[in-house]
Amino acid sequence: MTSYYRRSIAEIAICRVKQLFGGHLSLQDYDEQVAKAMAMSYALNKMTLAGMPETLRVA
Repeated sequence: MTSYYRRSIAEIAICRVKQLFGGHLSLQDYDEQVAKAMAMSYALNKMTLAGMPETLRVA
């Protein structure tokens, strides 16, 4: 995997987070910003998981 490809995927992910949760962290304290960013990523992962279909093997 090239470094450009990785960076492109990361930029797409950050763009998605900004669209869903807003473009900035408004908290002043660094620890609070980290906590808010982690909460946003947790929520995004839950939403992504909820939208995925369940697949069952039929055989």
